[in-house]
Amino acid sequence: MESKTELSSIDLRALVTELGRYAGAKVDKAYLYGDDLLRLKLRDFDRGRVELLIEVGDVKRAHVAAQEHVPDAPGRPPNFAKMLRNRLSGADFVGVEQYEFDRILTFEFAREDGNTRIVAELFGQGNVAALDETGEVVGALETVRLKSRTVAPGSQYEYPASRLNPLDVSFDAFGRKMDESDTDVVRTLATQLNLGGLYAEEVCSRAGVEKTVDIADATEEQYRALYDAIARLDARLHAGELDPRVYEDDDGNVVDVTPFPLTEHEDLASEGYDSFNAAVDDYFYRFEREEEAEEPEEIGSSKPDFEKEIAKQQRIIEQQEGAIEGFEQQAERERERAELLYANYDLVDEVLSTVQDAREEGVPWDEIAETLSAGAERGIPAAEAVTDVDGSEGTVTVALDDTEIELDATAGVEVNADELYKEAKRIEGKKEGAKEAIEATREELEAVKRRKEEWEAEDEADEEADEEEAEDHEPADWLARSSVPLRTTDEWFERFRWFHTSDGYLVIGGRNADQNEELVKKYMDKHDRFFHTQAHGGPVTLLKAAGPSEASEPVDFDEETLRQAAQFAVSYSSDWKAGRGAGDAYMVEPDQVSKTPESGEYLEKGGFAIRGDRTYFEDIACRVAVGVQCEPVTRVIGGPPAAVRDRVATSIELEPGMYAQNDAAMMVYREFKNRFADQSFVRKVASADRIQEFLPPGGSEIVE
Repeated sequence: MESKTELSSIDLRALVTELGRYAGAKVDKAYLYGDDLLRLKLRDFDRGRVELLIEVGDVKRAHVAAQEHVPDAPGRPPNFAKMLRNRLSGADFVGVEQYEFDRILTFEFAREDGNTRIVAELFGQGNVAALDETGEVVGALETVRLKSRTVAPGSQYEYPASRLNPLDVSFDAFGRKMDESDTDVVRTLATQLNLGGLYAEEVCSRAGVEKTVDIADATEEQYRALYDAIARLDARLHAGELDPRVYEDDDGNVVDVTPFPLTEHEDLASEGYDSFNAAVDDYFYRFEREEEAEEPEEIGSSKPDFEKEIAKQQRIIEQQEGAIEGFEQQAERERERAELLYANYDLVDEVLSTVQDAREEGVPWDEIAETLSAGAERGIPAAEAVTDVDGSEGTVTVALDDTEIELDATAGVEVNADELYKEAKRIEGKKEGAKEAIEATREELEAVKRRKEEWEAEDEADEEADEEEAEDHEPADWLARSSVPLRTTDEWFERFRWFHTSDGYLVIGGRNADQNEELVKKYMDKHDRFFHTQAHGGPVTLLKAAGPSEASEPVDFDEETLRQAAQFAVSYSSDWKAGRGAGDAYMVEPDQVSKTPESGEYLEKGGFAIRGDRTYFEDIACRVAVGVQCEPVTRVIGGPPAAVRDRVATSIELEPGMYAQNDAAMMVYREFKNRFADQSFVRKVASADRIQEFLPPGGSEIVE
């Protein structure tokens, strides 16, 4: 049995009530891990620290987590996290709602200067969007532009098209929906009634109805049993009568978490919890630990799980194909309803004319409904066709050939039929959007397969032969490759500004006053070199003789290495922010750096007193390069052009200019996408946020 990776609609229905208990908690900070895990740290008056996790990648979940289950804070926050911090810091958590029966949660936050909604889409590709008070998208993890809906900054957020909610559907509507199917009972409950596979089977078991019964053979008694079983589930959720369970397989691995015990899981070992939130938190924490334990340890390799990715893309394609088929059926049903209106033109016209005449005479809607009901009892065909009158909406519902059609009572037959044709056309437009999406998914699937083939081909080659070939042949043409394998790493220095010189020495610089203090107090060794700009407002820059855990020996750095460190110090200083083309820097030994000021002077946080002679580097160009490294690891790097150029597949040089940091990063990202054949590789490795980490503060522009 495969482990659960996504929360279901029923799971979310159970979670919403529990999450709402944290209303009133204040937001401290937002964190983003990778591209899909959002963490909101809150403070609750009664409970203390509250950690809300929202994940929308391969794993899709939303719950409050125990502090020991929360990952350590990541490095520099990307733009999305910065935006959330600006909007949510100090805001009150108002509450959370599930959108209809969809796997969508909307979290509401209030602050004096404006409210913010966080919409978590826990389905499909997954997404998180931040909305302002008007519903306009302020930012989103993923931009969505389909014919059916748009999720993009500056646009009004659009929820997906509504789905039937099996928990509040009437028995008549339930029966009609079941009758529309041409398969068996359990599949109909799973797809047409949107219960999903597990809960469709559970409903069948609780109702005592055989899962494989064909819809054509199902009786009204069986329909009633199924409907009542769903109603009992709904009543339990509504009343909060939960008995959460985490289920394990025979090996002790977690496989599912549910708000109450399931008949379908009777053969599995389970553990009870006081709250469903606690069960969900523990389940996903254990699931992640088990996934990590199963990953094979390969020294110097981080081979992706291609089979898992291929299976994921295939599942998405199956879902998209099912959606297309559903759109086709919906569109056909709308056209059939329009044709029914024309086929029964006189009868429908009589119904509409009767209602319109009565309304013109001021007859209340209740009396119109009573009149039509009395007419039906006398056997008047037009009155018999009316099944509902809704004065609040101004509609009349008629039944034609066992098909109910809601009509605008203020319009004629032609207008109502035309609206149905328009709806069919709108649904077909959604089908076209789904077709475009499925083509994109198929392309991604083929790209994964190609990457898998390349990895396998590389694995078969002998390492020594590879090294010999590397000496005798030109470097790989990474830009032209259709698939570039990912090889990631996590280095201690990556939270600072950093680069490696042409000779391989590490240079690190502070991003702020706190990091400047940390570099000098914790990471500066006696054989390092300390650099700073003449201009006020620059990073502490260290040219490292060795790593923090390595024995340090005296190093005779050559002139080029020293000038690269000086250029780094100048380029990330106020010289760049002021738009200067060049600046001056100096170098001293570590023992010349002190936190003790001269008598009568004061040192700001991150500032240091320098005593003794200095070595100056004058008129150093403000210039940086950002490049994409493909071997031995895949990542963005940046720093002095001479140090970056030979380490990357391609690079772009920048100088002080007119474009804001985030705009310049996006320009570089787009240029990288144009240069690489494997654009999905660029999106994963060299996003605009990652590029921005290597751009100096202030305006920039690309050097032509």
